[in-house]
Amino acid sequence: MNTQSLRCGPHEFWQELLPPGEPPPHSWQDFYAAPLRDGRRIVLPLRDYGTKALAGFVANQASFTVVDTLAKWIADDVAPVKPDVVVGLPTLGHVVGAAVARALGHTNWVAPGTTRKLWYDEALSVPTHSVTSPAAGRSMWLDPRLLERLSGRRVLLVDDVVTTGSSARAGLALLARAGIVPVALAVAMTQGEEWRSHWDPAIPVFAAFATPQFNREGDRWIPCTTMANAAAANAPRPAQLLPLS
Repeated sequence: MNTQSLRCGPHEFWQELLPPGEPPPHSWQDFYAAPLRDGRRIVLPLRDYGTKALAGFVANQASFTVVDTLAKWIADDVAPVKPDVVVGLPTLGHVVGAAVARALGHTNWVAPGTTRKLWYDEALSVPTHSVTSPAAGRSMWLDPRLLERLSGRRVLLVDDVVTTGSSARAGLALLARAGIVPVALAVAMTQGEEWRSHWDPAIPVFAAFATPQFNREGDRWIPCTTMANAAAANAPRPAQLLPLS
C-alpha cells in the first residue's frame, strides 16, 4: 500500500489499523501514517500550529477496534506495576481509561470531570488546560464519593495523549489532593517530547505508540529526529518511556 492511497476524509481518521506498507516518505502534508508496534500503521491528521505540527488522535471519534487494540497494549505494558484502579482524565482520557480498565479485568474505574456537581468539594479540584483546549478557567474535579475506590490502592493515571504534559500534571495534582501518587501514567499516544522536561521522573510513563513533532518545510512537514524513545514506544515489547532527568 503506497502513501498516496492512505489519504482519507476527516471522518475516516482513526477507524482502522492498516497493514505494513512501503518505507515512510521524507515529509508529510495533511496526514501522518504512524507506525505501530506490530508493524501496522494508523493514519492521523496533522494539526498546523504555525511553525510546527502535531499528529492528532481523538479517542471518542476512533473506532472500537482501534481503541480496544491500543487499550490491550497498554494493559499488557502496565501489568508489571499491578494497578488496582484506573483514573481516566477528562475528556478524551475517559475513553481510553475505561477501555484500559476493561482490558485489565477491572469491574469499574474513576472518571474525574470538568463540571462541578452540587456535592463536590473545592478541595478536590485543580485548574487544567491542554494544547487543544487552552482556554483558562477550566477545572478538574474528583467526586468525593469515589475516594474509597482509590484509598490504599495502586492507581494508574490514564489519558488519551501527552504533548506538553499539562493535563497529566493536573491529574497528578488532583490525585495529590486526595493523598494519592499514581504508580504510572499511561497514554494512547505521545506527541513529541516536550512533556519530558516537566515530568516527575519517579512516575513511569507508558504509551501504546509515539509520534514526533513536525517542523515546517515549505508546504510540507518534516518529522523531528529527536525522538529517542519512538522506536521503543512502537516496539513489540512493553513501551516504558522513562522521563529524562
